[in-house]
Amino acid sequence: MESSAVVARLLRPRSAWILPVLYLLVGGALIGVFGTAPVDRAATDKLPDGYDSTEVVRLLEDFPSGDGQVAVVLFAAEQALTPADRTAVEQVFSRAAGGAATVPLQAAEDGTALVGVLPMPSTDAAKLADDVEELRAGVREGLPDGVRAEVTGPAAIQGDLARVFEGADLTLLAVTASVVAVLLIITYRSPVLWLVPLLVVGLTDRLAAVAATHVLSALEVAFDQSTTGILSVLVFGAGTDYALLLISRYRDELRRTPSRPEAMARAWWRTSEAVLASAATVVVALLTLLLSAFPTTRGLGLACAIGVLVAAFAVLVVLPLALVVFPRGIFWPRRPEVGEPALSEGRSFWRRVGDAVARRPVLSASAGLVVLAVMASGILGIRSGLSEADQFIDTPESIVAAQRLAESFPAGSADPAVVLTRDDVAAVVRAAEAADGVDAVRPVGEHDGRTRVDVVLAHAPGTPEARADVASLRAALADLPDTLVGGTDAEDVDTDAATGDDRALLLPLILVVVLLALGLLLRSVVAPVVLVLTVVATYLAALGAGWLLSSGLFGFDRLDVGVPLQAFLFLVALGVDYNIFLVARAAEEARRHGAREGMLRALASTGGVITSAGILLAAVFAVLGVLPLVVLAQLGIVICVGVLLDTLLVRTVLVPAVAIRMGDRFWWPRRVDAARAGGHSA
Repeated sequence: MESSAVVARLLRPRSAWILPVLYLLVGGALIGVFGTAPVDRAATDKLPDGYDSTEVVRLLEDFPSGDGQVAVVLFAAEQALTPADRTAVEQVFSRAAGGAATVPLQAAEDGTALVGVLPMPSTDAAKLADDVEELRAGVREGLPDGVRAEVTGPAAIQGDLARVFEGADLTLLAVTASVVAVLLIITYRSPVLWLVPLLVVGLTDRLAAVAATHVLSALEVAFDQSTTGILSVLVFGAGTDYALLLISRYRDELRRTPSRPEAMARAWWRTSEAVLASAATVVVALLTLLLSAFPTTRGLGLACAIGVLVAAFAVLVVLPLALVVFPRGIFWPRRPEVGEPALSEGRSFWRRVGDAVARRPVLSASAGLVVLAVMASGILGIRSGLSEADQFIDTPESIVAAQRLAESFPAGSADPAVVLTRDDVAAVVRAAEAADGVDAVRPVGEHDGRTRVDVVLAHAPGTPEARADVASLRAALADLPDTLVGGTDAEDVDTDAATGDDRALLLPLILVVVLLALGLLLRSVVAPVVLVLTVVATYLAALGAGWLLSSGLFGFDRLDVGVPLQAFLFLVALGVDYNIFLVARAAEEARRHGAREGMLRALASTGGVITSAGILLAAVFAVLGVLPLVVLAQLGIVICVGVLLDTLLVRTVLVPAVAIRMGDRFWWPRRVDAARAGGHSA
C-alpha cells in the first residue's frame, strides 16, 4: 500500500482544509465574475447541416427585414366582422406593425376573421420573445368590442418556446438540489454528512455550467437554453454517484483503521480506478455527439463532457480533503468504529439477495431477461415526430391561435412552406400549384436574384399529412435545379432524416466506445460484451416502458425523434457506471476469494450504495419534468425508468447471475482468482 501511504500524507487534517476552502472561494468568485455565457443562437442551430430547409433558413436571414421569421396576427370574432370593425382592425394592425407589414390583411371566407403577416427580424430567442409580447400588446389596443387578437406563426411559437426557459435554470437547480439533499439524508441517515457532498457537487455544478458555456462560446459551438438544464442534471447525478461510492468505501475503511487519512487514502485508491474509468467512458461517449448533424446536439455533447470531467475532479480531489477534515462524528448517528464488520462481510440484505441469485443463476437470469423483454415490447407501439404544437405541456397562445386560424383559413396559413428559387418564378408557381396538398401559392419577395414563394399547404402544420404535402411539393419542383423547399414542415422532414442518420452512425459508435473502455478497465473480453449487452437490453426496455408511460399516463401522442438517441447515450454511458462499480469490486474481491465469492462480496458491499446512487440519478433526471416541454419530460421518463431497471434488476440480478453461472469464463482471458492461480493476476 505504498501508493495509498503517499495519498495519506496529502490528506493530513491540518492542511487538508486548504484546497476545499480555496475551491469554495475561487469557484464562487469565478461564478460571480463570469457567470454562464449567454446563448447566442443562430436561426440554423437546431437544424441539421446540409439539408434544403436549413439552407432556406440561412438564406432568408439576408432578405430585407430579416424575413426568416414571421408572426401571424389573427383578429377573430364570433360573428362576421362589420365594415366598421374591419376598418378599426386595419388601423390597429397598421399601428402595431409600424409600417413593417409586407402582406395586407386577408379576410376569411366566413367573414369572422382577418389575418396579417409581419416579419420578425430578431434571431435571438429572448429578444424574439420580447418582440412577440410587444406585438401582442400592440394589436390588442383599440380593438372593437367582440374582436380578439392573437399572435401565432413561427416567430410566435419560437418566442413562446423561449418563455418556457425564463427562470428555468434557477427552478431546475433548486428542485435538483432539493431532491439530492433529501435522498442523501435518507441514504446517510445523518443530519450533517449530506451537507459536505451536496456543497461540493452544488458548487461543481455551477462551475461546470460556467466552464462549459464559455468553452462553447470560445469555440463557436452552438448551444441553447436546454443545454445548461441537461448539463446541470448530469453533473448533479454523476457527481453525487461518484461521491456516494467514495464515501461508502471511506466508511468501510474507517472500520479497519483508526487513522482518517489512511482510511481515506485506501478508499480513494480503491475507488479512483472505477470513478476514472466511469468518467472516461461517459466523456468519450458524450464526445461522439460531435459527429451529429445538429449544431446544438454537438454543443450538448461537448458541454456534458466538460461537466463530467469537472465533477470527477471535484469528487476525487476536493471531496476527499473536505471529508478528512471532519472527525468520525460526521457520520453520527451511524459512526463507524474500528473492528466493525465491513459491508462485504456478514449477512446483509444484498448478500442474501446475491446468495438467492447464486442458488439458481439460470432461473434468475431468465426471469430478468423476460421482464426486460416484456417492457421492451412497448417499442412496437411508438409513434414518433412531435409537431411544434405538441412540444408544450401547457398550450401557449401561439398554438391556440393556430388552431383558431385553421377554422377560418386553409390549415397551413399560419405556417406556409417557403420556396426559394433562382429558376423561372412562373415555372416554379405552376409546378407548385400542380402538386398534391397545395392550397395557395404566392411570390412574396426577392433578394440577390432569389425569389421567395410562400406555399400554403392543405393540412395543418406539424401533422403527418403536412409532411406528405412537403414531399409532394419537393417532387413537383425536383426538375428545377436551383429551387429549395423550406419552412417548418420541411424542417421536420429533414430533421427526421438527419436524426435517422445520426442514430445509424452514433449508436454503434457509442457501443464500440463503451466496449473498448470496459475492455481496458477489466482487461477482459467476455465481461465487457456481457455488460454491454445487458445495458442495451436495459435501454430497449426503458424506451418501451417510457413510451407506454408517456402515452398512457401522461397523454403524449408522439415521441420526439431526438429522445431515442439522447436516452441511449445517457443510459448506456451512465448505466455502465453501476456495472463498473460492481464488476471492478468483484475483480478486487475475486483475487482473494475466488470468482463466485468475489461477485457475491462485491454485490454485498456495493449493493446499498449503487442502489442509492441509481435511485438518486433516476430522481434527478425525472426533475427534467419541471420544465413545461414534452421532449425534456419524455427524456426524463425514459432515463429514469432505465436507471431504475439498471440499478434494481440488471446490476442486482442479471449481471451477478450471468457472472456466477459463467464462473472464470466471465473474466476470460483475465484470471482474477490470483490466490488460486499462484498469486498472480493477469
